[in-house]
Amino acid sequence: MSSTAPQSPALALAVDLGGTKVEAALVTDQGVVLPATRFRSPTGPQRTSDELQAAVDEVVTAALGALPADATLVGVGVGSAGPVDEEHGLVSPLNMPVWRGHPLRERIAALVPDEVPVTLRMDGLAITLAEHWVGAAQGYEHVMGMIVSTGVGGGLILHGRTVSGPTGNAGHIGHVECGGYDDPCACGGTGCLEAIASGPKTVAWARRQGFAGTTGEELSAAYAAGHEIAVAAVQRSGRALGQAIAAATSLVDLEIVAIGGGFSHVTPDLFEYARQAVAERVEFGFVTKVQIVPTGLSQDGPLIGAAALVHRADVLR
Repeated sequence: MSSTAPQSPALALAVDLGGTKVEAALVTDQGVVLPATRFRSPTGPQRTSDELQAAVDEVVTAALGALPADATLVGVGVGSAGPVDEEHGLVSPLNMPVWRGHPLRERIAALVPDEVPVTLRMDGLAITLAEHWVGAAQGYEHVMGMIVSTGVGGGLILHGRTVSGPTGNAGHIGHVECGGYDDPCACGGTGCLEAIASGPKTVAWARRQGFAGTTGEELSAAYAAGHEIAVAAVQRSGRALGQAIAAATSLVDLEIVAIGGGFSHVTPDLFEYARQAVAERVEFGFVTKVQIVPTGLSQDGPLIGAAALVHRADVLR
């Protein structure tokens, strides 16, 4: 009687670099973050280049140290705030000005065994992969994933494959300009979606109108209480979201847009305001057909997205 030895678990080391923190964890090929392998360290615009790299090294090393003895590390996936240089593995996060053309892929590769591949993509593309894999966009072939949080990011899957463009920055929906808005953006543009509808920018607009709160959570509570300025601020940001989604759908014929990130939870009405803006395109059924839905991912979404760069490599273009 023969028996088959159990296969060792295939795990990806997922790294998510954002504007306020960097996280790393081990993730299974079913999109599950292993308990006790998730580590976090702060980032941010006040940090020096050495401090940022030390934060990355810390979480990557800690997650590697948690690799179970019977597991196989099959790859490292890195989702980074953009812009990125996909070909050369460089990152230039807009809100980390000391990193311009920083060789993040190379620095992470130096921490893992030589035979383990390291794949780096923009974080918006990684989160879109996660939505397509285990989230709200399962079963769809023309997808935009979005994060509305400290910034606004996105990524694209068209005809069932990721679209990253020649540099890796396709899907940068946060820097699409929205008509009727004159908010200045850190990228140098005016009226960019991120400058209008990110959490901090929505709160900042409300404060200029007289709102006394300082956080997205306070704005959410004020909206729920019917505070006039809070309601106007959320409506304004929701409309901008809808305008940008309508523009993107006009361009690439999207089926579904899945939106996550901390500020996306300010109120479910945010989605309704976005849908209303899209619905104004009454003569374009291919635009008004697009579904705008909340993320189907947990708070582990960015890490699952980074892991998808390894476990769903067949979808990468």
